[in-house]
Amino acid sequence: MDFVESIESAFRKSFVWKGRASRSEFWWFYLFYTLGSIVTVLVDLIYGLPVLNTVFILVTLFPNLSVFIRRLHDTGHSGWWYWIAFTIIGIIPLIYWMCKAGDDGDNNYASNPLKN
Repeated sequence: MDFVESIESAFRKSFVWKGRASRSEFWWFYLFYTLGSIVTVLVDLIYGLPVLNTVFILVTLFPNLSVFIRRLHDTGHSGWWYWIAFTIIGIIPLIYWMCKAGDDGDNNYASNPLKN
């Protein structure tokens, strides 16, 4: 999956909490989110109004959450593990799970997204 496909997929599946997201889908979308946040913050700083970044965050909130949960599913974890991100130590396993390859074949959440 390339950069544009992952963004389209994340927005198309904004409210899809089932299924799996491949590493490439997650990381390309995360790159889009990071670059978009940097650009909108810079524009807001130039004009002195925190409007553009706020709109960007609101527009990408559900696609971001959805792709994150589907990526957890790809590694065989429940989407509820998302909440450990709010603990400092919880970030470590989340980064590991986001970087590791997804389960081969089917798991409890769906079939392998790379085989479709």
